[in-house]
Amino acid sequence: MPHFEHRPLMPEEVAFNLAEYDTWLRRLLFNRGVTNKVEAEVFLAPSYDQHLHDPFLLHDMEKAVERVLRAIASDKKIVIYSDYDCDGIPGAVVLHDFFVAIGFNNFYNYIPHRHYDGFGLSSKAVKRLKDEKNPDLIITIDCGTTDFEAVALASELGIDVIITDHHEPKATLPQAVAIVNPKVGHTYPFTGLCGAAVIFKLTQALIVRGNFNLSSGLEKWWLDMVGIATIADMVPLCDENRVFAHYGLKVLRKSRRPGLKLLLLKQKASQQHLTEDDIGFMIGPRINAASRMDTPEDAFLMLATKDDTEAVKRVDYLEDLNLERKSAVAQITKELHKRLELVDELPPIFVMGNPNWRPSLVGLAANKLAEEHNRPAFLWGRDGNGLIKGSCRSGSEISVIKIMEVAPELFIEFGGHHMSGGFSIREEKIHTFTEGLTKAFVSLGATAQVVEPLLVDIELGLDDFSSSLLRAQRLCGPFGAGNHKPLYLIKNVTPKEVLVFGKGKEHTKLTFNTSGIVKEAIAFFRTPEQFKVTPTIDGIFSLLVHLEESFFMNRSQTRLRIIEIFR
Repeated sequence: MPHFEHRPLMPEEVAFNLAEYDTWLRRLLFNRGVTNKVEAEVFLAPSYDQHLHDPFLLHDMEKAVERVLRAIASDKKIVIYSDYDCDGIPGAVVLHDFFVAIGFNNFYNYIPHRHYDGFGLSSKAVKRLKDEKNPDLIITIDCGTTDFEAVALASELGIDVIITDHHEPKATLPQAVAIVNPKVGHTYPFTGLCGAAVIFKLTQALIVRGNFNLSSGLEKWWLDMVGIATIADMVPLCDENRVFAHYGLKVLRKSRRPGLKLLLLKQKASQQHLTEDDIGFMIGPRINAASRMDTPEDAFLMLATKDDTEAVKRVDYLEDLNLERKSAVAQITKELHKRLELVDELPPIFVMGNPNWRPSLVGLAANKLAEEHNRPAFLWGRDGNGLIKGSCRSGSEISVIKIMEVAPELFIEFGGHHMSGGFSIREEKIHTFTEGLTKAFVSLGATAQVVEPLLVDIELGLDDFSSSLLRAQRLCGPFGAGNHKPLYLIKNVTPKEVLVFGKGKEHTKLTFNTSGIVKEAIAFFRTPEQFKVTPTIDGIFSLLVHLEESFFMNRSQTRLRIIEIFR
């Protein structure tokens, strides 16, 4: 049986405060911390004009704006240096679009190579940019807060650096011209912005100070990029981020970017009904595939181009890269399975690696292995600079961070959270890494477990799923970190059919006789045998589910997404 808890009952006072809303909406609002009408109005109707904070409250924003405007006025070369993931790349598009809109062309977008440059502003990249572009100014996006050496080198080479980022700062800061980061200083009322949102705030400030001849509200069209990054980077969807996610989806549904439109068309997704799930499962993976498979520039150009022919080229290439990425992960997974066939008994945690594996891919394989065997998986490979790097996934209630904290001597560095993390290994420790990490896990015993119960929003019957519940849920979206999709508990059901579907018969579908609006429940990449209880047409069991709408191939369908099946 999965570990779940019901959310607390609503106090009478809160029910009174929210009395104007129907029963379902009242309950979902309370479960999201909304306890009165004022909070409900802000939550249900986030306002771009009223609910965004003043960008000049961000640390060093005045300095950053002054320096950028000076570079623009003197037509000095600016390099936009963005991270290679689904936060940095959309952020780079935002600043690119701003420069294009104001008619400034003396800039260059640079995205570091994941395999050879690694994360952040690197000294190697600074040297290359000095030799090849000779910039006056580098503006980072989604990186730089802890890159002391690279910032110092840039200064030595006569290059100013403005850091825009959202990562945690250390006790001291790099000697940059400006560090615009909501986690630096105590001047900004919300610290949860993603990197693309921070650069968007910089463009807002530049528009205010620069007196550019732009059409009113032009920057709102760049919210499609901020929305993608906010949702994909899994920052908490509250405060300003709720505004960015809400309006980001609105703009995405109307976006005129030919690359995005074509990408959605190829995936048979309905642009006008685009959801946060489409970003998580469709757009995000293809942006990330570019950097995992060598060419992050292709993802940037797919998003930034205004040319239809260029869009076709980039989207087709990204699709090929995504297939190549899937194939490469499948090869790693196949090798892992072969290794496990040779052992008599599965170890308590998996610790495996291969110098030929790309660190950018091992996290995907670790996730699959951990889920298959319900135990932690630590996998490593070697990057283009010879460093041994890896990723870990929990696959259970075991904390991978706790395991690594017991044996810090094994690592150069590590980080993450209980369910997933990343690490780099000291070269001299590689031959004892498996033994050392396994000992660390065993020594923890039961303390390695971190029980994070699933929180049930509402317990109800199949017949209770109604249009009013669906409408209430819609009003509470978009969902993500900090605003989890509602979880429903359905007890004692018996399906009409139990089906497997898909090319490899890897997905599950249950159908039901019900007077409610949903007739089926599905799970992707889980067969009936992979649940805690295997569903059968004569069995009685309980379900934990999400309620979702699908518009695949422009066919509207309301269905349940199965989280777990149990008794």
